[in-house]
Amino acid sequence: MSDDRWVPPTVLLAVDLVIFTLRDSRLHVLLIERGIEPYQGALALPGGFLSHDKEDLVTAAHRELAEEAGLGPDELHLEQLGVYGAPERDPRGRVISAVYLAIAPRLPEPVAGTDASEAYWTPVAHALSGDAQLAFDHEQILKDGVDRARDKLERSALATAFCGPTFTIAELQEVYEAVWGVTLDPRNFYRKVQSVDGFIVPAGPNRKTEGGRPARLFRPGPRTTLHPPMTRPHGQADKETA
Repeated sequence: MSDDRWVPPTVLLAVDLVIFTLRDSRLHVLLIERGIEPYQGALALPGGFLSHDKEDLVTAAHRELAEEAGLGPDELHLEQLGVYGAPERDPRGRVISAVYLAIAPRLPEPVAGTDASEAYWTPVAHALSGDAQLAFDHEQILKDGVDRARDKLERSALATAFCGPTFTIAELQEVYEAVWGVTLDPRNFYRKVQSVDGFIVPAGPNRKTEGGRPARLFRPGPRTTLHPPMTRPHGQADKETA
């Protein structure tokens, strides 16, 4: 029988964030320019290591959101996207990252955190074009975040997280078009939205649009899952996803 004792490997734990918002009717993601090695000067998703061994993962995610985007826990939708732990994903050693997807409307200009020299709202299409050359495995993580958002728009009320407290149906359609990368027929979209009981509910006085015509205001309803689902159209060429 071997006398060798098992020694646990040294593993570092990080929390990274995929933060989405709509700006100028385009889907944007928050990227930072790394101010330290590795990948100094490269673009990356915001995030960092746990501040101490007692810090909860969700607490760490909220801390990073406050540092990178100035957001409090009640200002956005937050859910875990996944855990990434390929052995060679970080040149500093074995680093496992718990990644969170965050979504909020009309987010302010970002402020760079402790390990970043700059922070930018970047159109998702540009970030995934190959020109951005994201650090680590962040391009794959961003792709997974886009896929998650696209899928959840079909089956859940996630689209309302991109909107303010009140919104028009045209603004809600804008969300679906930006995230899905398609153009939707307004009358068909209106019919589908109204067919899902409890998805959105009227929110009082109308709002005047640019053309001068009043538009009905809505707010998120009590339903979190959509039945029937808002099925993403296929068979048409995607427009720019941003």
